[in-house]
Amino acid sequence: MNKKIVRISMLCLLIGASTFAQKKGAIAVPNELNEVVISDSKFALPKEKSGKVIVKITAEDLAKREGQSLATVLSSVAGVEINGNQSNAGRNLGVYIRGSRTRQTLILIDGVPVSDASGINLEYDLRLLPVEQVESVEIMKGASSTLYGSGAAAGVINITLKKGTKKDISGTVYLNTGTQVTADKTNYSPKEFNQGFNFGAKNEKINYFASLNSSAVQGISEVKGVDFEDDLFQRVNSVVKLGFTPTKKLSLDFSANYDRIKNEFDDVYDNFNNPDSPVNVSTSEQFRLGFSPKYKYNKGELVLNSSFNMIERGYNVFNSRTKKVDPSEYKSRNVNVDAFNKYQFCKQFFAVLGSQFQFQEMNSQTVYGSIAGEMAKFNTVDPYFTAVYNSDFGLNVNLGGRYNIHSVYGEHLVYNINPSFSFSDLPLKLLASYSTAYITPSLYQLYSPYGNLDLTPEENSTVEAGFEVSLLDKKLTLNTVAYYRQEDNAIGFYTNPTTYKSNYVNTVGKYNARGVEAMVSYAFSKDLGVNVNYTFTQVEEALSKLIPKHKANASVDYQLNERTSFNVNYQYVDKRNTSYFNGATFKSTPVLLDAYQLVNATARYNLIKNRMNVFGSVTNIFNEDFLENVGYSTRGRNFKIGFTLLF
Repeated sequence: MNKKIVRISMLCLLIGASTFAQKKGAIAVPNELNEVVISDSKFALPKEKSGKVIVKITAEDLAKREGQSLATVLSSVAGVEINGNQSNAGRNLGVYIRGSRTRQTLILIDGVPVSDASGINLEYDLRLLPVEQVESVEIMKGASSTLYGSGAAAGVINITLKKGTKKDISGTVYLNTGTQVTADKTNYSPKEFNQGFNFGAKNEKINYFASLNSSAVQGISEVKGVDFEDDLFQRVNSVVKLGFTPTKKLSLDFSANYDRIKNEFDDVYDNFNNPDSPVNVSTSEQFRLGFSPKYKYNKGELVLNSSFNMIERGYNVFNSRTKKVDPSEYKSRNVNVDAFNKYQFCKQFFAVLGSQFQFQEMNSQTVYGSIAGEMAKFNTVDPYFTAVYNSDFGLNVNLGGRYNIHSVYGEHLVYNINPSFSFSDLPLKLLASYSTAYITPSLYQLYSPYGNLDLTPEENSTVEAGFEVSLLDKKLTLNTVAYYRQEDNAIGFYTNPTTYKSNYVNTVGKYNARGVEAMVSYAFSKDLGVNVNYTFTQVEEALSKLIPKHKANASVDYQLNERTSFNVNYQYVDKRNTSYFNGATFKSTPVLLDAYQLVNATARYNLIKNRMNVFGSVTNIFNEDFLENVGYSTRGRNFKIGFTLLF
């Protein structure tokens, strides 16, 4: 019998059998329509009044999937693909929303954009962030440049870090360990170690929070091969937050982060023929400072989000041709200041008026050439507004515009309009939106040895329509969205077949991506909940690769009793087109990757009530042997156990 049919049948049997469970405790029901979201307007807004389908991952959701990385959890969201989350721990992660490329998704931490100005695509390295520091995540899909500027062309991932919440000092200490093997290995000795602690407190005037986390993972070679050495990944993270509330109207929040990763990697330049070298090592250090004062007044609130971010990356790569180690170094600096004001004209209408300043600078030194910081820098000043109207009869409208003023590319206008309608006599909400976005070339694409000063910004537009319904006293929720996204002036990498010279160019013509996202949640009881989502994505090959046409996720949460809970999640990923650069022919070779399915499970138990939790998890239960990307290793069946002490 076909293995895929057997696995799907087992999942259906599990879901079906679970429906007869008795009520024994309390489990979170699926996300209700009255949940509060932030990303849609930068201020708290009831979800039923938002014109977007915003996915929120709560602290409880993360706890249910304890032992899994943030990238793995994000990759189970409809319309989101995090390539590399099933590979070696040090593998670079690609973030794709709705068939986009990595530079078209903006990541926020505590509401502030984060990126690496020295990176090719200005993307943020999610490997820098441990899931243990994360409180919640909001994912807003669709062009969002009106509120968040260049880089938010396909969507926004807004990550909120933990902070002190209780009156008395409290915190946690955790330790977990797990295996790291591929599908063809059976050595289940511990190869992954994660540990850390945090503490914090809150009163009327002061709140504070501090956290320290470290990880070490070894056991899998980055590149798939015979007798390759295991590649080590190490990470250290620390964060300190301090909040001061001198009056009921004024609050001042300070934060400081230090993150460092070090990992061994394999050189794939030589057509994957001889990539293994123990001297290939990369390091990345991030320093981030933040200051966010807020002032509330009679009809509104004034917010200033500011941050300074510095990232230093270094690589030592063994050159198989010269038999020497080639070092390279990249440094980047980002300054972000976003001041915005919400004014409530009346109960039904408020507006947000703001202006954002961003400065980016980089320098690098490599064997292929250097980039001087005096040359590689630019800044933007973007005034913007958003107006939100929530009527008494069900009509909601969100519209806005942003006027981008770029030090290199001049002025550019983006805008959005997002109406929705909630029926008073039906548990149904209809929504639609049209939004535009643009993305400027990165400093690397302009000034590197492969740079092109004649590049022009990409332009982007997205139209979407869908519905959201809640039935059976909000036990059943369903939403479906169809979208069409078009790109113009997309930036690509081109190698001349005659001269073999490579550089970045704007591709000629307009390209599109289209798709459908559907999500269903049902609470059979207080103890049993099921979530299912499906994504259909059709992308022109010139836009992006590694995007599955069909993708599905299912998750079952069951509370056995007051202390014991279980989670089982399933993922199906369809075939994907990709390619790799052939070092011998200097040409791109196309590859079709097979579809694969994964089943993971987590069990949690409160060993000492309100004092100690333990968990055990199994990923890739059926030991599926698959490729996430051509030439790279992927994890097989792996186990993890751990505990958390609460004080």
